[in-house]
Amino acid sequence: MAETPEGGIDIEALENEGDIAADYIEGLLDIADFDGDIDMDVEGDRALVSVVGATLTELIGERGEVLEALQELTRLAVHRTTGERSRLMLDIGGYREGRRKVLFQVGTDAAKRVKETGEVYPLEPMTPFERKVVHDAVAAAGLRSESEGEEPHRYVVVHPAS
Repeated sequence: MAETPEGGIDIEALENEGDIAADYIEGLLDIADFDGDIDMDVEGDRALVSVVGATLTELIGERGEVLEALQELTRLAVHRTTGERSRLMLDIGGYREGRRKVLFQVGTDAAKRVKETGEVYPLEPMTPFERKVVHDAVAAAGLRSESEGEEPHRYVVVHPAS
């Protein structure tokens, strides 16, 4: 993670990650002959690179699998240049933002169900990004959740309050 020697977030390093990632993604778009504009931002403790302005469903894939793969390739490109592990987030066509809203509701609904029944509730397998959003929603509802299983079948289990 990009941190200053004092332990704070190194915004300059995150912006550098975003620049490297944007160049990498721009090169991929050119090779694949896709149109799209690239936006860069820093969100919390990670760089966020978004491809916007075009219909890029081929780069998202079914349930975001292609997007996840592109994100990993982009993180590897950043690592190769900086020597540091990147937590960069890649979004294409607003897919992740839309999924975040849906998944937060999934987590909220699961927490509500567990509060009503008092029973543990497992959810369907999800990507790491999807699990993180659900964990955040469950925590916001005051319950506890854990990830179980092995990739690519890892899933969230919501537990009643202890």
